[in-house]
Amino acid sequence: MEAESCGDIHRAGAVPLLVEILTASQDSQCLQSVIRALRNLADSPQHRLVLAQQGAVRPLAELLATTSDPALTSALARALLELSRGCSRACAEQLSLGGGLGPLVSLATHPKRTVRDAAILTLANLCAQGLVRPALGNAGGVEVLLSELRRRRGPNGAGPVSQQALVRAVCLLCREAINRARLRDAGGLELLMSLLRDPRAEAFHPRVVAALVGFLYDTGALGRLQALGLVPLLAGQLSGEVGEEEEEGHEAASCDFPEERTPGPTEAGSFRSLRSWLISEGYAVAPGDISPDWSPEHCPLPELPAVPVRSLQQRCLRDSLPFSSVSHSPLPSAPNSASLGMETPSTSQLDTPSHSGDIPTSPTPLRTSGRAEELWGREGPALLLLSRFSQAPDPSGALVTGPALQGLLGYVTGAPGPPNPRALRILARLTCNPACLEAFVRSYGAALIRAWLVLGVAPDDWRASKPTRVRAGDRKHRELGEMLLQNLTVQAESPFGVGALTHLLLSGTPEDRVACALTLPFICRKPALWRRLLLDQGGLRLLLTALSRPAPHPLFLFFAADSLSCLQSLISPSVDSAQPPMDSSPTSPCLYGQLLGPTPSLVPDLHFLLDSGLRLPAIRASAADASPFFRALLSGGFAEAHLSLVPLRGLSPGAAWPILHHLHGCRGCGASLQPIPPPGQPLLGSEAEAALEAAGRFLLPFLEEELEEAVGSVHLGPCGPPEAVGEVFRLGGTRLAARCAHWTLGPGRSPQARATALAGLVEAAGEEGGPLTEALLGAVMGMKGRL
Repeated sequence: MEAESCGDIHRAGAVPLLVEILTASQDSQCLQSVIRALRNLADSPQHRLVLAQQGAVRPLAELLATTSDPALTSALARALLELSRGCSRACAEQLSLGGGLGPLVSLATHPKRTVRDAAILTLANLCAQGLVRPALGNAGGVEVLLSELRRRRGPNGAGPVSQQALVRAVCLLCREAINRARLRDAGGLELLMSLLRDPRAEAFHPRVVAALVGFLYDTGALGRLQALGLVPLLAGQLSGEVGEEEEEGHEAASCDFPEERTPGPTEAGSFRSLRSWLISEGYAVAPGDISPDWSPEHCPLPELPAVPVRSLQQRCLRDSLPFSSVSHSPLPSAPNSASLGMETPSTSQLDTPSHSGDIPTSPTPLRTSGRAEELWGREGPALLLLSRFSQAPDPSGALVTGPALQGLLGYVTGAPGPPNPRALRILARLTCNPACLEAFVRSYGAALIRAWLVLGVAPDDWRASKPTRVRAGDRKHRELGEMLLQNLTVQAESPFGVGALTHLLLSGTPEDRVACALTLPFICRKPALWRRLLLDQGGLRLLLTALSRPAPHPLFLFFAADSLSCLQSLISPSVDSAQPPMDSSPTSPCLYGQLLGPTPSLVPDLHFLLDSGLRLPAIRASAADASPFFRALLSGGFAEAHLSLVPLRGLSPGAAWPILHHLHGCRGCGASLQPIPPPGQPLLGSEAEAALEAAGRFLLPFLEEELEEAVGSVHLGPCGPPEAVGEVFRLGGTRLAARCAHWTLGPGRSPQARATALAGLVEAAGEEGGPLTEALLGAVMGMKGRL
């Protein structure tokens, strides 16, 4: 039981003697002592390997298959558990040949917990050896391991740490077709999916996803996985942090593709060696599957080192090319990977949706060894499954959804290095599939592609006050986004696409009609088409009306602002909708100043009394001529016509100042700028609002226009904050609403600023969306009001 003593016993050669006693003795107590000694001697990986090589495992398995002694059974179960830790090939072979698999499966229901757990964990350890997994499945081990993992994941089960060995075993069982069928029938797919959905099992996610690749050609299993929600989970794997996957040994490879064993050494670079390697790896089923051009008669090969063959495998998997495309090409005779018929495809070739190299032509053994990360990339298994789903005739229900598209786009834009070309091909394949067009419209997929790739604004960034940081790959992302949108444009402008879009806009659900109207400016370039759908058939007004309703999508306002801006550029590509800033300096002399000061040049014949007690001088005739209100007040039958001191109620000095200037003929003297608060300060409750209200009450329309122009020049300038747009809109008035709409959709605005301004307008408009609708409609159509 001491490590030092244990090593001495091994060096003394005691193991063969113990094995001999184990096979010769019939005494239960003696056998238990020997079994306990062997268990204690298995205290390290080296000692466990030595025990297996010296034949200590098979007698234990044979004894387990024949004994009925409970104490002996318990000792055997504990010993086999210890000997199978880090299970070696010799251990697995001896345990299987000794008939121990069936008894271990039977012990999984033993009433004694220690025996039961030891048997189950031994079965889990045996899964590390591919040669024994089919026999283990035939003995019922798949159902046992699934049942135990399901129990441990139950409400009364243990934590993720105790599930680790079982998860590893279940994932390894997915490497053989016979065990995959048993696992599928026993509810293993649902169990694996529950692991993927469990955030506590995040450490297992890479292994589970890699295991699901084994079902790549099982149509029934893929359909079940899709129904269980695998696609959004895979997309989440792409966009999130991918955990480390434990490396597997060489002997854990699938038993469906065993290595060819030859009695003697072979030439590493010979045709026979290469052919054997292709067959053993599953890229060819039989020698006849390999092109005759590879035969020595047609293409003699010199001796090649072993490295180029591995290099060929690495490059094929790295570039997402199937070996079937290589197996029909003649091999030149240069000893490097380029000479093996491989030509690195260009980016444009990899991006074409017609490329069929995402899925190998025959099932390949799953690789989770130390080479997996080098060959696949950590995102490789998830992308391979997504690519398989994307090649369905109609993948729209699973892949053309918000979560799936966000996962793919997040991976493409967020990968630390060049993204896997398979992700680009998936996106290209989806946008080129006519069956996916309606799904792209319904899910706002085209708007998402434009925002994320072309504009460079991720979904979480559009409310940021500062623009998104420019990345080095933005140009490539923009080119990719434009290519994907062009693919959708080709679909939309085809006869099928025109019919689909017309049906959505005219006969779809309210949500579909709004989504169609929003998407059309992104994917329609033919004027006859977008004019008919958006203008003649009411798509634009439908979109504008939807702004005052609950948002059908979290990014609806961002998408809507971008869509309206695109439509405006389509309708009036050469019209600059930005309003020129007003020069705040006076443009004409101040006439009212002649009544002010201690020695005025004009003698006032009237004073207006404000609530604050301030008296403002005035000329009765000038005031009466400037407004019908003051004409009736000062020259009609009211008492004020005979008073020299006329009260003006509800008017502050700041609000009265531009009114008095206007009554005496001042136009552009700068008085209208006096009540306007500086940018950043609220307009509601300010003297500007009071002045506008008074101008309307006193029937001074030209003063209203001048005040609105002053508000716009101060708060809606080229550098004004987008948050001010809603504040200005709340002041009311058709001209201010139009100015707000033109500012929002005008050129030179960042996507975030445009969306923020539109959000402020929608909030300010509230449920009364009529004025906002008309203002935005005028801005889109290029109709400038008199501002």
